[in-house]
Amino acid sequence: MAMTYPKFLPMGDRAFLIRFGEEISEELNKKVRSLAILLSKNPIAGIEELVPTYRSLMACYNPLKISPEDLEKALRDLVDKIGEVELPEPRIIEVPTVYGGKYGPDLEFVAKYHGLTPEEVIEIHANKDYLVYMLGFTPGFTFLGGLDERLHTPRLSTPRKKVPAGSVGIGGKQTGVYAITSPGGWRLIGRTYIKIYDPDRDPPILVKAGDYMRFIPIDEEEFLANWKGELEFADPIEE
Repeated sequence: MAMTYPKFLPMGDRAFLIRFGEEISEELNKKVRSLAILLSKNPIAGIEELVPTYRSLMACYNPLKISPEDLEKALRDLVDKIGEVELPEPRIIEVPTVYGGKYGPDLEFVAKYHGLTPEEVIEIHANKDYLVYMLGFTPGFTFLGGLDERLHTPRLSTPRKKVPAGSVGIGGKQTGVYAITSPGGWRLIGRTYIKIYDPDRDPPILVKAGDYMRFIPIDEEEFLANWKGELEFADPIEE
């Protein structure tokens, strides 16, 4: 039996999830962002927060201000209009990145896993525009789509306890940047000196869903010349 989308799914008594499909695709993500824009221009009383993801938008609401039935009806009415939304011109954020060595300790593994040289991995990964699908699991962590199939690499079986801020990683079919120092299980291939997340900046997160990021290879000298603060390194792999 064919599945019908979008689906309107209650998430407890304080949120609704509007799911546009099951796969990761730019087409579905455009629908997510279009609905978020519609809601920003046509606010529904009671909605307190919007959480966009790859294929869904979660609307968190106050049940004392709007009933779930009224909220679902209002959301359905807006979903019918997403085809009328013109998305803003995307920004391209360049991300200067030093690849390999102590800054990208898993580069050699990724190369060997795919039968490539480290230089070939860098060539495939860099100078390509990756769509920012969503921000997750820590502040500013970027989930980027469009990674070349030749670089799809399994995550670590045991995550590192510490991955330094600025680390560029590959996790399965995705690539992204760790915006803050945190645990993490992605394969680390490089490091950038730019701060994706800075609580003292307005806005604190440099990118948003719908932007594109482009990794630009640099050498260690340029990286160190632009790095601010204490320089940390990733924990060894515990596989």
